[in-house]
Amino acid sequence: MLRSVANLRRLIRAARVLAQHDALVPHEYLSGMPFSIRAARWILGTREANFGGAAAGVRLARALETLGPAYIKLGQVLATRPDLIGDEVAFALEGLQDRLPPFPTDVAREQVQLALGTPIDNAFLSFGDAVAAASIAQVHAAETAGDCRRVAVKVLRPGVERQFAEDISAFAFAARVAERISPEARRLRVIAVIDRLATSVALELDLRMEAAAASELRENTKDDADFHVPVVDWDRTAQRVMTAEWIEGISVRDPAALQAAGHDPRRIAVLLIRSFLTQALRDGFFHADMHQGNLFVDSQGLVAVDFGIMGRLEPEMRRFLAETLNGFLNRDYKRIAQVHYDAGFVPRTHLLETFAQALRAIGEPIFGRTARDLSMGRLLQQLFDTTRKFDMPLQPQLVLLQKTMMVVEGVARSLDPEFDIWEASRPVVERWMVDSMGPEARLRDAAEGVNALGRLAQHLPELLRNVEAISDMLSEGGLRLHPDTMRHFAEVQIRRAKHLRVAVWVLAAAIALLTAGVLLSR
Repeated sequence: MLRSVANLRRLIRAARVLAQHDALVPHEYLSGMPFSIRAARWILGTREANFGGAAAGVRLARALETLGPAYIKLGQVLATRPDLIGDEVAFALEGLQDRLPPFPTDVAREQVQLALGTPIDNAFLSFGDAVAAASIAQVHAAETAGDCRRVAVKVLRPGVERQFAEDISAFAFAARVAERISPEARRLRVIAVIDRLATSVALELDLRMEAAAASELRENTKDDADFHVPVVDWDRTAQRVMTAEWIEGISVRDPAALQAAGHDPRRIAVLLIRSFLTQALRDGFFHADMHQGNLFVDSQGLVAVDFGIMGRLEPEMRRFLAETLNGFLNRDYKRIAQVHYDAGFVPRTHLLETFAQALRAIGEPIFGRTARDLSMGRLLQQLFDTTRKFDMPLQPQLVLLQKTMMVVEGVARSLDPEFDIWEASRPVVERWMVDSMGPEARLRDAAEGVNALGRLAQHLPELLRNVEAISDMLSEGGLRLHPDTMRHFAEVQIRRAKHLRVAVWVLAAAIALLTAGVLLSR
């Protein structure tokens, strides 16, 4: 009861902030609203003020930034659900600013000491002020004790776990109420949205998980030219602290500085897109937060930092993505449609040719445009919009990839306004197609199939002996079980609830039917 009251208080406070930004019930949506909604909007503090002409999605983003870390993370999750909030609002939420003033350095030192379980001077020779601060953690420049290496130390904000727990509890309370009273909320599965947020935050609040992500990405890309991931210092990493090598690089947000240092911004733009697509297609594990603040250029090439948000693609999803992109590159719309059907994403109740025609309406306007007008991210967004009309369910893996693609494209175009995303991507997509679907790949698949048959053949004699034994028992009057097995079944029946006892007998009946089938086949 007390928790419900606390949740209500938090939600009322949030509603007031949203209303003050005209983001709770935006004036754009007031037409046809009942008087009670209009009155509630006024009571909560919404006035017909000047909002600077900002769109509803932008006002929502500003309100979420005002409400704090958990609401910023909620906005980031909602940005991946255009089916829930609409494309325009989802696009606006992509611009959420996850920046907060830093907490004091002496507090950070205390946090590091507690996390590592040793005096901070044992771990670091020097520990400077924060160089970057976000909603969950901030980063300090430091120098290690002993070997005097420059490192970046990421430290969680004090009390951030409790703050997130309280806000997410309020979100979950609101989601449960919404699904209880609203069929539309149940259809949109708002509880699942909050569950996803809670899982994402739990991972981000354990910096060992981020360190593991950095280590995995570094291992995947260690042989890639011109792409670098900082080395994790595991001896100085714990749940609330992560230490990695310091990057002496130039931010990609400064093309003039890059050029002055002898780097070609146009080459960096191509490298960025190809690195991202290589991670997604080849490895199925990609950096999903590649904005300008997380990308640097040093003597080794492009360097990525901050691995709190990562994406994964299963092999089947990678094949689907590569074939879809390759289909658009070659204007083979029927092949793209077939890929969707083969993956089971579009029901076969829809005519293949009609779906291919809808895909052509997406692809054809692209060709013939200038490079600056081409966008792979927007193409994928149009694809998802179209496939929803053909009953394709939302694919969270692909939505995260599409959102990241939009960010990466934006960074690439800030480096080269005439950047051609399609020409930059073509070699990666085509190489993946050859490596994964060419003759050598088919030989590998065949070899794996032969190995699987070999493993099955190893167990075949034992399988045949078991079938023979069961068959002999049945021909002699029935299936005989070992006394210990019978005693076990009796204990299970006594100990388990009724539904489990039923399950045991269903399993026994299934065994009998299978055995009977074996006998009949003889």
